[in-house]
Amino acid sequence: MSVFSHKDFDHHENVHFHHDPATGLKAIVAVHNTSRGPALGGCRMFAYASDEDALSDVLRLSRGMSYKSAMANLPLGGGKSVIIGDPATQKTPALLQAMGKFVHSLGGQYIAAEDSGTSVPDIEQMGSMTPHVAGIQSKLDVDGRPVSGDPSPSTAYGVYVGIKAAVKHKLGSDLKGVRVAIQGLGNVGMYLAQYLVDAGAELTVCDIHEEKLNMAKLRWNANIVSVDDIFAADVDVFAPCAMGGAINDKTLPQIKAQVIAGAANNQLAEKHHDKAVMERGILYAPDYVINAGGIIDVSYEGPEYSAKKARAHIDGIADTLFEIFERSDSTGEPTELLANRIAEERLQLRTPEHSL
Repeated sequence: MSVFSHKDFDHHENVHFHHDPATGLKAIVAVHNTSRGPALGGCRMFAYASDEDALSDVLRLSRGMSYKSAMANLPLGGGKSVIIGDPATQKTPALLQAMGKFVHSLGGQYIAAEDSGTSVPDIEQMGSMTPHVAGIQSKLDVDGRPVSGDPSPSTAYGVYVGIKAAVKHKLGSDLKGVRVAIQGLGNVGMYLAQYLVDAGAELTVCDIHEEKLNMAKLRWNANIVSVDDIFAADVDVFAPCAMGGAINDKTLPQIKAQVIAGAANNQLAEKHHDKAVMERGILYAPDYVINAGGIIDVSYEGPEYSAKKARAHIDGIADTLFEIFERSDSTGEPTELLANRIAEERLQLRTPEHSL
C-alpha cells in the first residue's frame, strides 16, 4: 500500500524509512509540516506488532506535533520518529548512533527528542552523530534545582494546568477533593500525580508495573484498579497518560468522568469520537493542547534559557483551553474540531475565510 493512500496520511511533507543491517535499526521519520519551522518531535522506540502499526503511529504522532506547536504558538513544525524494536532488549549504543546518523541525513528538517522507550542519555547518544537533537540541556528549574533535559516534568505540569482549567470550566471548582483517574504511571503520570495530590485531588490509578502501583499506594494512598477497570472508575476526571486510542467505541460508554484531560497523544481513537464525547456531556481537553508543556520547555533551550519564561508560557495552556471550551459552549461544536480548526489555520492548511 502506498503511504499516500494510508488512512493516517494527512498533508505530510516527507516520510523517511531507514534500515541499518549492522545494528538492526529499523526506523521511520515522518515530517508533517514545516511551515512554522523545523519539525521537532520525540523519537519513540516500541515493539510494534507490525510495520503497519509503526507507520500509523508515526503518521498520527507527527501530525499531532504540528498541531501542538501551532496551538502553543511555537516557531516549530511537527515531526516524529519511531524505532521498531523492544527498548529493553534491542536498544544499543550502536543502534542509537545509527539513528543519529539517520536523523542527520535529513539535513535539519527533523529534530529528535526523548519519547516513550527512549531517554535523555539515548538522545545524547544520537546527538554524538548529529546536532539535530533537543531536550538534552541540563538547566535549573523555576525553584533553582538542577534538572536534566527530560521534558516529562514540564509536560506533567502543563497537563496539571490543563486539568485545573477543565475542572474550573466544567465543575466550577478547584482540585480539592476532585477525584482523578490516571491511566498510566510513566514519567509524566508520576509527576502529574504529585501535582494533583499537592492540589488536594484524590487519585485512582492503573499501570502494568506493580512496583509503580505500590509506590502510588504508599506515597499518595491512591486507589488501585486494573487496566481494564480504570475507564469505569467513579471519578470526576479521567486522565489518559499511556498509549493512544484510549477513548474508543468500547471504552467511552464506560466512562463516568465529566472531564477527559490527560497527557497521552492521540487519545481519541477515531475522528468521530470528539462528537461522541461531547454528546455524553463530557468536557474533552484536546490532547495536543494540554500536553504541550514538554515541547514548550524544550523550545526555550539555549544559552539564554529561562525557566520562568518557559513556565509562564506553559501556564498559557489554561488560556488556550478556556478559549476552546467557551467557543464549544457557544457554537455547540466539539472541542477537538475547534482546536483543529485553529491549528490548521496557523499551519496554512486552511484558508482565512474558513477561520473561526
